[in-house]
Amino acid sequence: MLKHKKCVIVLFVALLLVVPLVSFSYAATFSVTVPAGEEVIQKVDLEEGDHILVKFRVLGTKSSYISFLIVYPNGTEKSFGELGAFDYSFVSDVEGEYELIFVNKDATESKLVTLNYKIDHYVFGIPELLFQALVIVVICVTMIAVYILLSPSM
Repeated sequence: MLKHKKCVIVLFVALLLVVPLVSFSYAATFSVTVPAGEEVIQKVDLEEGDHILVKFRVLGTKSSYISFLIVYPNGTEKSFGELGAFDYSFVSDVEGEYELIFVNKDATESKLVTLNYKIDHYVFGIPELLFQALVIVVICVTMIAVYILLSPSM
């Protein structure tokens, strides 16, 4: 009976240590209507070293193209021109708010943009999820070793 109580206590302590460490990558999907002759800005907060993947598709009745640019927190703009479909990934050099700007130069029709982006955080050059898994494994192995060392020998 005493061994079962020890196992339950060890399991409870392990869960208390593991739960705060769990987090996931951030992904988002949006459908945005860009009115004729206007622009829409989607803001994304990134930390230094984050990896981001941006994808979008443009739907329009006459033309399926829209101007796209990214504005970095330091004010630098990177224009990608007129696009109908787009896939781009980059690593953030600066922590701050990045702006994804969609400009509809077409003065006659609105366009629907489906935007997907995924942000992966990195810790010591390792994806955060893998880093947390390694920390959990080290904690579990340490707890098992402590349990074995503290249990009475037979």
